[in-house]
Amino acid sequence: MLRLTVAWVVVNALLMTPIWLSAAVLPDGSISGGWLAVEAAFLVGTLALLPRRPWGVRLAWGATIAVVLVTLVGVVDLVFQVSLARPLNLFIDLYLVSAIYNLAVGNMGLVATLATLLLLLLVLGLASFGLARLLAPPDVPPGWPRGAPLAWPRKGMAPRLAGLALVAFSALGMTGTTPLIQSRLAAPVGRLVRTQAALLRETREEKRRFADELTSPSSYAGVHGLLSGLEGRDVLLTFIESYGMAVLNDPDFAAVIGPRLDTLAARAGRTGLYLATGTLISPTTGGQSWYAHGTVISGLWLSNQLRYELMLASDRETMVDDFRHAGYRTAALMPAITMSWPDGVRLGYDQVHTAANITYGGPPLYWVTMPDQFTWSYLHRTVRHGGDGRPQFVGTAMVSSHAPWTPILPMVDWDEIGDGSRFESFRQEGHPPEELWIDIEQLRAQYARSIDYSLRAMTGYVERYLDEGTLLIVMGDHEAAPWVTGATSAAVPVHVFARDRALLKPFLDWGFREGSRPDSNQEPHRMDEFRGWFVHAYSGGAAVPHARPHLQRATQEAP
Repeated sequence: MLRLTVAWVVVNALLMTPIWLSAAVLPDGSISGGWLAVEAAFLVGTLALLPRRPWGVRLAWGATIAVVLVTLVGVVDLVFQVSLARPLNLFIDLYLVSAIYNLAVGNMGLVATLATLLLLLLVLGLASFGLARLLAPPDVPPGWPRGAPLAWPRKGMAPRLAGLALVAFSALGMTGTTPLIQSRLAAPVGRLVRTQAALLRETREEKRRFADELTSPSSYAGVHGLLSGLEGRDVLLTFIESYGMAVLNDPDFAAVIGPRLDTLAARAGRTGLYLATGTLISPTTGGQSWYAHGTVISGLWLSNQLRYELMLASDRETMVDDFRHAGYRTAALMPAITMSWPDGVRLGYDQVHTAANITYGGPPLYWVTMPDQFTWSYLHRTVRHGGDGRPQFVGTAMVSSHAPWTPILPMVDWDEIGDGSRFESFRQEGHPPEELWIDIEQLRAQYARSIDYSLRAMTGYVERYLDEGTLLIVMGDHEAAPWVTGATSAAVPVHVFARDRALLKPFLDWGFREGSRPDSNQEPHRMDEFRGWFVHAYSGGAAVPHARPHLQRATQEAP
């Protein structure tokens, strides 16, 4: 009876843990709580009723593995909801295992990551062994013939009756006819199975529906005066990591970021720059930035990995092709990419700069491969002045505001940046992630400071290097994890800079407004609308020149 009771308590606790945690951490209370899992009562009760045979041990181990797996999936599903604002989809999210491993190595180091994995496996192994012992029938006497039944001794009838009672209790709970009992029960396994089955149906339907979208025309090569409204100016499309509207909607964040944006507007104005700001809706929250990048340049809503990979596997054209058709040279500057990146080849960039071929001599800063100020400097010194006289389209990503948001670097003299070795002294600054991430208030403060740093680096670049031959578009890729920001919207700020006010008019007509803060009353457009709108807004005039004297001079004078 003691073992039966302990087994029921343990199995119930394992299956209910994701439910209890969900009720505690999800702000919308989307998952109701409860005390008892009907599946726990059914499982333990059924095993208690089985005859004591050797195969019962194997059955107990199978039940144990199932309980542990269901619990792990439930916990991971909760992590997805609080970090990515969506449920786990087992059919398209398994690729994230390697991404999580790489992120852990980047934050903790290889040794610490492997030690953590070994410890986790050890804990799971010991827990599974103990639970299997609890669920298994009493030990079979040595030498007992294989498959021969063991009688149910009279002294073992009490556990059998208790097992029968548990099965009856679970059946009563499943019928839903007793409101008092029903309000205290939950069916976590059933909920998980129903959710994943629904996601499977949606995923299959999504694949079919998206395949239809991929067949729609995607080339703007035949548009009259393609991008001629730019008059041969360079276009820089830059994403700032985890830069969402929460930085203005949350009072704690706004106290830091609001003044920084006001300073940005003032300094831009003093240097003769015009600035307009609006918002866009991102297809992702909390991570997976490539969905946002791909959505903007493709004009397709890439809200999951299936859509993203189908887009890459298709021959659909993107903004990279639009600029190529208009006579532009194209480049990608992606400092966070540390491994091979076939996406860049598929998207057709003329030149791809990743961490492997960026000449950076400074330290990595946990997950952040290099600070934003260096990336902006490299953009100016190498990418923009390494062309052939044609106008340039450059896609970039700034990553200093990526988790773990430590350390926060000061700004250094732009003339001293060089290969980045100037940043070596900041390698050990700030709280280590394992200390920072146990204090949510300190973590929120560090997140705001990291966004502040990214905006300061951007401000320094625009007032120092942005010339009359450039249109700079800077947008957030997504909100940070909801458990950090509390954000319920997927909106991100978008800043547009130029030295010719007329160049910003299409953005102003689209709902943007002058200054560094967006109009809170303006309904945001989605990121997948950007490509088509941009092409038509800046097309229709005279042909784009293929060489610009001012840029040729800058190329010759660049260090």
